Amino acid sequence: MKRVYIVTGANGFLGNNIIRKLAENKDNEIRALVLPQENTRPIEGLNCDIYLGDVTKPDSLNEIFNIDDSNAKLYVIHCAGIVYIKSKYNPIVYEVNVNGTKNIVAKVLEKNAKLVYVSSVHAIEEKPDREIITEIKDFDVDKVEGQYAKTKAEAAKYVLEMVENNGLDACIVHPSGMIGPNDFTNGHMTQLMVDVANRRLAACVNGGYDFADVRDVAEGIISACEKGKKGECYILSNRYIEVKELLDIVCEVSNIKKINIILPMWFAKLTAPLAELYYSILKQPPLFTKYSLYTLCSNSNFSNKKAQQELGYTNRDLKETVVDTIKWLKDQGRIK
Repeated sequence: MKRVYIVTGANGFLGNNIIRKLAENKDNEIRALVLPQENTRPIEGLNCDIYLGDVTKPDSLNEIFNIDDSNAKLYVIHCAGIVYIKSKYNPIVYEVNVNGTKNIVAKVLEKNAKLVYVSSVHAIEEKPDREIITEIKDFDVDKVEGQYAKTKAEAAKYVLEMVENNGLDACIVHPSGMIGPNDFTNGHMTQLMVDVANRRLAACVNGGYDFADVRDVAEGIISACEKGKKGECYILSNRYIEVKELLDIVCEVSNIKKINIILPMWFAKLTAPLAELYYSILKQPPLFTKYSLYTLCSNSNFSNKKAQQELGYTNRDLKETVVDTIKWLKDQGRIK
């Protein structure tokens, strides 16, 4: 049976890595959805067809969902979304993350397709005292912190409601923090590695988070297309990694002196508003904001046991991820 994959947010960090993995199988028909005004460079030259559209505008989705072959199996990987860590409320985040998801769900139902909705571990209520965090189905916007988390929780709740009440064939994946190559969007973790490798960072902060290789997450999502069970959720995580540990590996791989100054969290939180303003002036993603610092102090003891057992999800070694990322950044001319 012919397999057709529609990937929203295809030129994003996760999206383009999903496209790259899918493109390894020449029999796959891959349709990549990109905003009309956005750069298609991340997926140019790959085995995919590029469609211009906007998840917040249902009529713009008609073309990419127009499939003549009634016997084809259609999978929709919805990873279009805005990862937002700034303090100021942004109405566009809700419009894309919640209303955009509702529009995609409507198209999936219309085409009798299978949906893999890419949520986030941030949508899951945090547990106290490093208690292990596993998958949930009772998403509550009042039990998570930050606009991004609240929108992802609301969208996940909607998807499961549509599974229960409207027969939607969908499962949900919850990636943890992602690092790795092919980040054309210049996310804040990628910017952190660039600043360290270019010797622009003299200190780091306490804390850490669960960081997974974006390519491992991409493989887990593709596996969920076939193996993900209707109405089920899967955490795609790795392990808790101290910021200092990550930066030490970046320094080792870059053959530079390690950063030994560790700022106390209270100081970082005190200066976070100034840092947001500074990076806003530079037009770069902020390394540290009030929300990102909250995240570094939060419980990120996620379990991916369910994804391992049902999806065959695996993690590669962190050093391999850093080596590949630094090499890619050098190839892009972003590390001198």
